[in-house]
Amino acid sequence: MPKTKEISLELRKKIVEVHDKGQGYTAISKRFTVSRTAVRCIIAKYKETNSVRNKPGRGRKRKISRTLERKIVRDVSKEPRTSAKMIVADLASSGVDVSRNTVVRALHRGGLHGHRPRRTPLLKEWHITAQLRFAREHLKYKDDFWKSVLWSDETKQELFGHMDVAYVWRRNGQAFNPRNTVATVKHGGGSIMLWGCFAASGTGSLVRVHGIMKKENYVDILRENMQKSARSLGLGRRWVFQQDNDPKHTSKLVQQFFKDTKTKILEWPAQSPDLNPIENLWRVLKVNVHARKPRNLDQLEQFAMEEWNKIPQETCANLVKTYSNRLLSVVAQKGYSIDY
Repeated sequence: MPKTKEISLELRKKIVEVHDKGQGYTAISKRFTVSRTAVRCIIAKYKETNSVRNKPGRGRKRKISRTLERKIVRDVSKEPRTSAKMIVADLASSGVDVSRNTVVRALHRGGLHGHRPRRTPLLKEWHITAQLRFAREHLKYKDDFWKSVLWSDETKQELFGHMDVAYVWRRNGQAFNPRNTVATVKHGGGSIMLWGCFAASGTGSLVRVHGIMKKENYVDILRENMQKSARSLGLGRRWVFQQDNDPKHTSKLVQQFFKDTKTKILEWPAQSPDLNPIENLWRVLKVNVHARKPRNLDQLEQFAMEEWNKIPQETCANLVKTYSNRLLSVVAQKGYSIDY
């Protein structure tokens, strides 16, 4: 026999109400299309407990005790890469026979849910130490200092990038419905390399890099755009330039350029893209350019320049204003990658 649906709490209350008004079991059964036996049981339970709710303890008992469930959650919290199948096998070896779904439900009740691991830079011990030291030392810096920083970086903008949705909800047999597919192009359709900078007062220059950027190209970009951006953004005379530790950035040629132009450089730990707020602007830029669906590399460059200039000054200001929160997150993570 198919399993019958449990009578709702609201319907049970109505059954009790009409019975109190004088209607009998048979009349109530016909009125609400409920069996006479069910009506009698509901009224009997109400007379006994003065409630129509189910008694506690009903239903099948859990195969995993609360103590064992807490242990599973603790173990998985210590080692997040433990799979549900591994837990099932471990429990079976100790005489507890449960399914994978039972283990998953136990983990969900403990607040743990499966996700794809985030991709982060490969950090060695000295990377972690340097990033933690940078965060601790710069937490004492005032907002005025961060407002004087000209942040910079390079990024690759793809013509057909990876900004499409990762999942679609569809029915069986509709996998190739155009709404459920993503068009692909061999080799990604091409890409361009961009160098850009910004400060709390807004976005600075955005330059397309033709070919592979070498130290000579980098110096040319800095010579044409760095000081010009600092002036247009109103950074004054005591501004600080930020760049990462890419080999071409730290080459003797580039260091001599900074010395000749008397440019102050912000000390920067290696492998620390999450510390650079320009990464947030790159994300905004790529999403906005992708939404315009450029058809070729020339359009890609044009849209990138237009969207870069459209980024609100408030967005830039907020990234710099909340920079201390970034540093606090690094300290809380003990030098490991943070969510920014």
